[in-house]
Amino acid sequence: MDTFSDEVLSQEEISILKNQEIRLVSKFKAEQLERDSKKFWDLFYKRNEDRFFKDRHWTTREFKELINYSHEKKVLLEVGCGAGNFIYPLLLEDPYSYFIYACDFSPRAIQLVQSHKLYDQKYIKAFVTDITKSNALNEIRKNSIDIVTLIFMLSSIHPQHYDKILHNLHRVLKSGAIILFRDYGLYDMTQLRFKPGHKIFDNFYMRQDGTRTYFFSLEFLKNLFLKNGFREIETIYVNKRIINKKENIDVPRRFVQARYIK
Repeated sequence: MDTFSDEVLSQEEISILKNQEIRLVSKFKAEQLERDSKKFWDLFYKRNEDRFFKDRHWTTREFKELINYSHEKKVLLEVGCGAGNFIYPLLLEDPYSYFIYACDFSPRAIQLVQSHKLYDQKYIKAFVTDITKSNALNEIRKNSIDIVTLIFMLSSIHPQHYDKILHNLHRVLKSGAIILFRDYGLYDMTQLRFKPGHKIFDNFYMRQDGTRTYFFSLEFLKNLFLKNGFREIETIYVNKRIINKKENIDVPRRFVQARYIK
């Protein structure tokens, strides 16, 4: 069971998180969610296509490493590319700086990437793969990638696979190459909104549509990368507020942002 920090949470929020323990996802249901995870994400992209996630124009502001000041084209791998909301804004800023490998384990997501008007095999190779498998990145040469991006991706996968994922990424990264990470932080507003019956285990939850999400603490993420052969540059919480006065919305958000180097 989780222990909750009084320094971070109000008593009301601690009560909400404790109430989530009243009814956990059953072992049978948790195993089904793991077994059918590809199906649930495929259905997600069938319903939402490229409309759910906004284009991520903020990435070069938050990750200066994405601004290519050199005259050499860099090779970037985005894991969990979805419908292309990260790669296409990046290419629009500087179409000649990168060759991008974009992978996802949802075939429908890859279809959306490949049907985009900017898709060009001179700059992008999008492919379906399961990053949790040993052969996930066999078509990419070892020690050939300059940058890997994990943007709201790792949280959607069962934590039992994290070591294997980082092992796969370590193999294809060049020495000195970097992983850029952004995902949901521990006690983010969305974690506090889950009702009893949605928690699988500590900080890992089932959404209504069958997809899942994990909420990262700084300590957990740092230990994960260090034990898998990476060196820390930065691991921080990013706290933001989403404000929409017209709809009377004012909610806090908490993300983890990190950089690790091979």
